Amino acid sequence: MSHMTENQRMQFDRPDLRGPDRSLHTRSNRPMIIYSAIAIVVAGVLGWQAIERIDGWPSLIVLGMIVVTTIGMIIAVSPYRKA
Repeated sequence: MSHMTENQRMQFDRPDLRGPDRSLHTRSNRPMIIYSAIAIVVAGVLGWQAIERIDGWPSLIVLGMIVVTTIGMIIAVSPYRKA
């Protein structure tokens, strides 16, 4: 790195070489708040229906494994996870 010119060093510091920018850019937070509110309501209704339809311990085991698998997937695809 010490024998590089300033322009050559800048090529390594460009944002497009560090990785894609996956953040959400909006002019206001209102659309994100509305989306979050709708997502929470939908998740709550679906969760309530899933719990209400449990017929015994076999259904509870299946639901528990779905939750464990989902949490594992979230951890696996997390961009902040240390390799």
